[in-house]
Amino acid sequence: MYLNHFSSSPPVARLVKTSEHKNGCAVCMLLYSAPILTFKRVIKEASVGEFSCIPYILTLFSCLTYSWYGFPIVSSGWKNLTVFLISSIGVIFEISFIGIYLWFAPREKKKLVILIVSLFLAIFGMTILISCFIIHTHHIRKVFVGSIGVLSAMLMYSSPLVAVKQVVRTRSVEFMPFYLSLFSFLTSLIWMVYGLLGRDPYITLPNCVGCATGILQLVVYCIYSRSKERPKMQNNMGNDMEVATSCKDTTEHKP
Repeated sequence: MYLNHFSSSPPVARLVKTSEHKNGCAVCMLLYSAPILTFKRVIKEASVGEFSCIPYILTLFSCLTYSWYGFPIVSSGWKNLTVFLISSIGVIFEISFIGIYLWFAPREKKKLVILIVSLFLAIFGMTILISCFIIHTHHIRKVFVGSIGVLSAMLMYSSPLVAVKQVVRTRSVEFMPFYLSLFSFLTSLIWMVYGLLGRDPYITLPNCVGCATGILQLVVYCIYSRSKERPKMQNNMGNDMEVATSCKDTTEHKP
């Protein structure tokens, strides 16, 4: 009913879709720039610590795929110009973050990151070659690239689950920044609405997954941001008990 209402009122639909364009671009910029604080810390400490580069690699792959999806060769004309522009900006951000990570990462992590990045670049290159030289219609190109885009976006939105697992294990939200989780959820929500209005399943589907994982991250953050000091207190209590026991044993065995 919601979509039928907009389809029967084209001016309203265009107005809402234009609004979603602007909101989507603004929130995407916040999402792409959110890791700046993380990498500012990496540069300051000259170490990547326990931070993982996997989410940034998967985001790079997703941005590359959707920038190609929005290109006229795949989409009919500049119908998805907004998707192309915002994804291209995302590519620049993610390349910068991965470059900083490689600069400060130890040798073992550098090798792994370079290997994974090379693999995804090879997949993206094959996607371009197949869509340019083997597929000859816009519709099939859109289905082909859109399917890969859905897969890449789902990988991107599921990558923070690694951070969620780490938060649950360590009971600390140190390596899962709040603003990154918040902007990830907002971006998914806005682009999901954009995809619904444009009746584009290749944009709607992965952003539904993004909404779900974004909500999960925010819930986990709210739970463990309050209890992040508990493990430390428990460890201190355990150490105090061990010291007390050791002192008692020593006293009992004194001649």
